[in-house]
Amino acid sequence: MADKLNYRIEVTGPTGGRFAEILTPAALDFVAKLDNAFAGRRRELLDERRRRRERVQSGEEQLDFLPETRRIRTDDSWHIAPAAPGLEDRRVEITGPTDRKMTVNALNSGAKVWLADFEDATSPTWHNIVDGQVNLFDAIRRNIDFTTEAGKRYTIGDEPATIVARPRGWHLAEKHIRIDGRPVSASLVDFGLYFFHNARQLIARGSGPYFYLPKLESHLEARLWNDVFLLAQQELGIPRGTVRATVLIETITAAFEMDEILYELREHASGLNAGRWDYIFSVIKNFSAHGADFVLPDRAQVTMTVPFMRAYTELLVRTCHRRGAHAIGGMAAFIPSKDPATNEVALEKVRQDKEREAGDGFDGSWVAHPGLVPVCREVFDAVLGGWPNQLGKLREDVSVGAEDLLDVASAGGEVTEAGVRANVNVALRYVDSWLRGTGAAAIHNLMEDAATAEIARCQIWQWIRNGTKLEDGTALTRELAVEFLDDELAKVRADLGAAARLDDARAIFTETALGEKLPSFLTTGAYARYLTDTAIR
Repeated sequence: MADKLNYRIEVTGPTGGRFAEILTPAALDFVAKLDNAFAGRRRELLDERRRRRERVQSGEEQLDFLPETRRIRTDDSWHIAPAAPGLEDRRVEITGPTDRKMTVNALNSGAKVWLADFEDATSPTWHNIVDGQVNLFDAIRRNIDFTTEAGKRYTIGDEPATIVARPRGWHLAEKHIRIDGRPVSASLVDFGLYFFHNARQLIARGSGPYFYLPKLESHLEARLWNDVFLLAQQELGIPRGTVRATVLIETITAAFEMDEILYELREHASGLNAGRWDYIFSVIKNFSAHGADFVLPDRAQVTMTVPFMRAYTELLVRTCHRRGAHAIGGMAAFIPSKDPATNEVALEKVRQDKEREAGDGFDGSWVAHPGLVPVCREVFDAVLGGWPNQLGKLREDVSVGAEDLLDVASAGGEVTEAGVRANVNVALRYVDSWLRGTGAAAIHNLMEDAATAEIARCQIWQWIRNGTKLEDGTALTRELAVEFLDDELAKVRADLGAAARLDDARAIFTETALGEKLPSFLTTGAYARYLTDTAIR
C-alpha cells in the first residue's frame, strides 16, 4: 500500500461494534486512494452524461453507433479474458440485498451465482451499507449463520453460489464518508471496502473479486472502472486481470456501445446483462421531449418481446458471444405464494420467459427468490445439456441497427386507468419500504427494487407531459393523476398502518412524477435529506 497522502478522512456515521472491523484506517485509506485518483474523471463523466442527455432531448444529437469507435466493432480479432474460476457456468443467478438472512439463503439457493446487491435492492442507510460488508466478510470466510424467530439455524452449505458484488452507480455519493469535507463516490466505497477486505481471501478459496457494474452510460465510464481495477490490484499486490466485471446494459446509450464497453474492460470483463425497468427508464429520460413516438404503454405491456426490447437483447447476445463474454438474462421477480393456482400461472410465465432467453442464446438468467431457482435451472439444463454455457452460439443471424433500438413506437399497447393506478400504488409501497430501510420489497407477489419505483413514477411523468389519453379517451392530466394518487394512498395506508412513511413517500412521488422536471427519486432533495437523517441510525 502506498504511503498515506495528505488528506483528512471523516466518517460521520456510527463506527461501533462490528463496523470497526470494516472501517479500519487501512481500509479507509484504500478507499480514499481510489477516490482521490478518480474523483475528477468521475465528475467529468457525470457532467458529460447530463450534456449528452440534453443534446439528445433537444434533437442536437441522434443516438447511433459511434463512428469514432467503428474499428473496435468491426475488428474480429479481440476477445475478453477467459472465464474466471466460479464463473464458467452462470445458468442461474439469484439477486438480493446483503442482509444476513439473504446472504445465507442466496448462497444456499442452488444458484450458480449470487448478485450481492448494494445497489437497487438495498436501501442505502449507513447501517445497511456497512452491515452488508460485514455479512460478506463473514460469508467469504464461511463464518456466517442465521437463526429464525422460531429458533431454526441456517449455515452455508458445501457448494455455495459464487459471489458477485454490485456496488452503487457512479451517480451516487456516500455522504457518511468524506475526504477533506467532500463526500466519497458510493461506487468506490462499496467496491473499495469489499475488495480491500476480501480479494485475497476469495482468491485463496479458488474464486476471486467479481463485480456487477450498474448504470453505465458509455464506454468511457467502463474505462474508468477498468482503471480503478488496475490501481486497486496494484495497491494490494493482486495479479493484474484477477478482477472480473459483468456490466448491466440498462441504459439506451450503453446499448449502442456494448462492444466498446467489453473492449475497455476486456482483461477484466466477464459478460453483459440485459435488464428491463432501468433500460426503459433510460429511454424515457433521454427522449422525454420527443413526443408520442416515444410514449410507452402500461408498464405490464412493455415485455421483453416487444420489437425494440427484443432488438436490444438479441444484439447483446450476439455481441457477447462474438467476444467470448457471457450474456445474462433479466429478472424473474415472482415470489411463490401459498396459493397453488397463483403459483401455477406465475411459474408458467417464468418458464416461458426463461425458455425465450435460453433459446435466444443467453448463458444464464436472474431470479429474485430461491423458489424460482429450480425452474430457471431446469430450462437452461435442457438447452445446455453438458455444456456450461452457450458461447458457441454466435447468433450471426442477428442484424440490429440504430433504428431498431430506437423503434419505441413498436411497443404498441395502450395506457389504462388500471395501469396508471398500478404504477402509483407500487411506487408508494416501494418508496415507503425503502424509507424504512428495505430495498428489496415484496409487493403484490413480486420482489421489487428501486428500478420499479423509477419506471413506475417516470411513466406517469411521461404520460402527463404528453397529454396521453387513457383507453376511454380521457387525457391524463396532473390533476387527474393527483386524484389517483390520493385514492391509492388511502388504500395503501389502510394496508400498511401507522408505521408507514407514506407522507414522505407521497412527497417524493409528487416531486419526481408530477413536477416539471424528471429527476431520479434517488437524487432528489428528499433523498439527500433521507441520507442525512440515517447518519444517526
